[in-house]
Amino acid sequence: MTDDRVQIPSPEQSKLDQPSGPFAPVTESINLFRRWWRMVVRADVDQQTVIDKVREDSGFTPHFAFMTSMSAGIAILGLLLSSPAVVIGAMLLSPLMGPIMGAGFALAVGDSAWLKASGKAIVLGTIISILFAGLVVTLSPLQTVTAEIAARTRPNLFDLLVALFSAMAGAYAMIRGRMGTIVGVAIATALMPPLAVVGFGLATFNWAVFGGSLLLFFTNLMTIALTATAMAWLYGFRSYLSERQSQFQIAAMVVVFIALAIPLGLSLRQIAWEANVSRSANGYIKDQFGKRSSVSQIEIDFDADPIVVNATVFTPKIFAGAAEQSSRVLSRTLGKPILVNLDQFKVETGEDANSAELAAAKMREQAQEAEIQVTRLRENLALIAGVSVDDVTLDTSKRRAMVVAKPLPGASLASYYALEQRVASGAKGWVIRLQPPAIALPELIVTDGVLDPKSNNNLALIIWAYGRIGLPLGMNGSAIDRAVVKEALAVKNVTIAQESEMVTPNGGVRLRWLAPSEGVSAE
Repeated sequence: MTDDRVQIPSPEQSKLDQPSGPFAPVTESINLFRRWWRMVVRADVDQQTVIDKVREDSGFTPHFAFMTSMSAGIAILGLLLSSPAVVIGAMLLSPLMGPIMGAGFALAVGDSAWLKASGKAIVLGTIISILFAGLVVTLSPLQTVTAEIAARTRPNLFDLLVALFSAMAGAYAMIRGRMGTIVGVAIATALMPPLAVVGFGLATFNWAVFGGSLLLFFTNLMTIALTATAMAWLYGFRSYLSERQSQFQIAAMVVVFIALAIPLGLSLRQIAWEANVSRSANGYIKDQFGKRSSVSQIEIDFDADPIVVNATVFTPKIFAGAAEQSSRVLSRTLGKPILVNLDQFKVETGEDANSAELAAAKMREQAQEAEIQVTRLRENLALIAGVSVDDVTLDTSKRRAMVVAKPLPGASLASYYALEQRVASGAKGWVIRLQPPAIALPELIVTDGVLDPKSNNNLALIIWAYGRIGLPLGMNGSAIDRAVVKEALAVKNVTIAQESEMVTPNGGVRLRWLAPSEGVSAE
């Protein structure tokens, strides 16, 4: 049994405890601060209540699994749609903060069972999030790397600092009973979006996206957990660890933070250098052309060797050799080979430059819309023809699209014609040519030397198919009826290669496809 009574030191002992030497004032100030922290700040913390609350939210439950899945689904949809509001909603739903904080407090107090339970929740929650996000991406027609996704693939030292400060705020809120602050912490640390991007990278086999976002999540995870541990120590949570074990934990935490800080610091350095290149390129090109000119857009490919800078300039005067001059100056200034490509557009005044810049932006927007239209047209034609998108031939300069359709069960010539018209109606300004398979041609009925009105549609289908397929035609029927049909076809430049007196069962005229080698007229 311990004696909790306050021991009053003797005057002699107090004198011995007085710090001495040149650093005595500093040492005395530190001792006073530690005494104030222990007796004033830590005194009113109900450690057991805090531990019970954190432990309650740190285990794996069906509720945890469901909310993790829903949060991952919302996050990946927000990232694919580039909607920050949706992504923030996913952050608020994510329950991952609970077990991560739990792991931090379990480390601080040395509770191995609690640590295992929290670790299990973290691992299972991570796997569920990645797989569910990957499933959504696999089922989604949108699988492009958006700005929101790209923003979470290059973590840097600032991301570590954000996680550090957020974790300090979160742990403080838990310890002091201000749980409402956790909402802001959940948004700041952004645990779920990086996991959703990991799922995106896995589903699209984009390993650069996968690795970058996984590093960002691991950075947030370790920083939050270890900061929570440090905050628990700071507030004097009782521990079951020995002094040596505590010292080992502190050393391990320092090593982890250093290990994370080195690659993140290098990443931040690279990002800063790229920003400097962009700023230098933009500034020099502007200075080179003068105040009356306008630099519309600068795109830099840092992965190319040498680095490629593409810029559009609206200027009253065209400068020959401007690109080469810019390349030499920027390469010398930045210490790396840089290739500058300049598109110069001549305008008369600054206002003209602004107008031209707006026109160029509009042209780029229209080009993007045209590209989307081409992609959709290719996909639609491939779908109705039953082929892959690679089998669709597009000539964007002449705005013509062609595809050879596979035989579809139960489809008639009229079905293929209707499919072509459906695609053409949604592709204004395009010439759509769908080549049907060489299936049976409809019969034509001749009454009193004139085509039956109901056969006019069939005649139009035959003419359409002849123009698409290009094979020679043979014709069966009576001589009189054949002559009527032959005359109607000749008006549309459709010739008959072979004729036969064989009468059809319905007494009409039947046309048939011939092999190319049979395309010799019987006349």
